[in-house]
Amino acid sequence: MDHTKRMKKYLDYIWPVIGIGAIAFSSSLLLNELKGISAHDVVAELQAIPPHLFALAIGSTLLAYTALAWYDRIALMHLGKKLSWVFISLTSFTTYALSHNIGMSVFSGAMVRYRAYSSKGLSLPEVTILVAFCSLTFALGTLTLSAGVLIIHPEIVQRLFAIEPWIAQAIGFAIAGLIILYLIGSVFHFRPLHIGRFELVYPRPAIALRQLCAGTIEIIGAAGIIYFALPAESNPGFIIVLGVFLASFSAALLSHAPGGLGVLEYVFIKAMPDSAHVQVLAALLIFRLFYLLLPLGAGLIVVLIFERQRFMETLRTHHITR
Repeated sequence: MDHTKRMKKYLDYIWPVIGIGAIAFSSSLLLNELKGISAHDVVAELQAIPPHLFALAIGSTLLAYTALAWYDRIALMHLGKKLSWVFISLTSFTTYALSHNIGMSVFSGAMVRYRAYSSKGLSLPEVTILVAFCSLTFALGTLTLSAGVLIIHPEIVQRLFAIEPWIAQAIGFAIAGLIILYLIGSVFHFRPLHIGRFELVYPRPAIALRQLCAGTIEIIGAAGIIYFALPAESNPGFIIVLGVFLASFSAALLSHAPGGLGVLEYVFIKAMPDSAHVQVLAALLIFRLFYLLLPLGAGLIVVLIFERQRFMETLRTHHITR
């Protein structure tokens, strides 16, 4: 077994261990933060959310998943592939519904996408580019909104870190500069950027602008779920909620914990010191329900239907060749 295969084998074991460790550690910290809060208190807060805010939270979920489908659409445009919106939307929805809950979203999402898009004639290298492109679109959205939050409200970093606001604002401008450089590279057709074995080919300007729009819309939609589920007395405003969401969701992704369980909640609650913990926890439960759990259930149904169709097609093909 060569060195590369050994490393891959070790990583197959290491990442799940890291994810489980992140869940255990963050959950212990979270339980310490939530001392004195009972299940009855949380249920009472959930019941106190007005129906119209529930409806807006559902609308935010739909906005987020529509933007995620746009991720795939943009990547396919970059590859010069044309597929139906229905197929793209179902594939994207299933991919993110499963990968958000499983963890290691790049790898788990790649498997789902390859299974779906290979049935439409895409090769493994093309699906690999598509996955990388979608990840880049998410990164661009995260960076764009992070830059905006840091420039507008630089003091937000002090909710988690002992950093002077002027430093945070400078970081925001630096991030904005990187995004502008990406757009300039797209306009002037810079040479591909090589990071190890990964090659980033700058897309056409129209594609790059779509990436920025899709990435920001998806994250705004996801953060909107929590924003609308928070009561007025615990709601510091959308920009602050968005900034805290960016930090907590990024931490959840980096932890490789399935669904960011415990990590997302701990960072979010820690960054909301002026809000009642029970109300923030209730809003986060709504987020998990709408953004993670309900899509997971629907995604599994889509997978079962797709695999059944593929199985029936295989049987028909086998019957014809006989």
